[in-house]
Amino acid sequence: MSTTAKLYTLNLANTKTYLFAVIFVVGNLLLPQLAHLVPQGGFIFLPIYFFTLIAAYKYGIHVGLLTALLSPMANHLLFGMPPMAVLPAIIIKSAILAIAAALVAKHFGKVSLVGILLAIMAYQVIGTAIEWGMTQNFFAAVQDFRIGLPGMLLQLVGGYVVLKALARM
Repeated sequence: MSTTAKLYTLNLANTKTYLFAVIFVVGNLLLPQLAHLVPQGGFIFLPIYFFTLIAAYKYGIHVGLLTALLSPMANHLLFGMPPMAVLPAIIIKSAILAIAAALVAKHFGKVSLVGILLAIMAYQVIGTAIEWGMTQNFFAAVQDFRIGLPGMLLQLVGGYVVLKALARM
């Protein structure tokens, strides 16, 4: 399943880059607040990554990386979540997701379930390996695979739906 879409690569000299990054960071501030209404919601739904995926896939690496780096830091500063102990791993995974989503979007040139799945798997597999190396705790590193599968599914299906809706814009 895929749909033709207007995908952009906004550069750092373009003010739209920063405008879109701010919009997606706000989304990454609000969605985790909703997820945290459910016990263990952040671990289950992985909400901090959702709008990073959308930002990078639709608007390219710069918007994606700005969203990936600023979202976890803003959430931590405003709400204390994610906790400082896991903040570096989340920032790394977010950055990997932004890079993967931008590359996949550029490669496919359209909104694609396979492309979104590849971006999700890339950040999860590479991010998990890096997190394991950082923490030396395999059980903690594979947490997203143990309890975050609903979040990955939300990223896949929800990301596809949102990107398809944005394709009309």
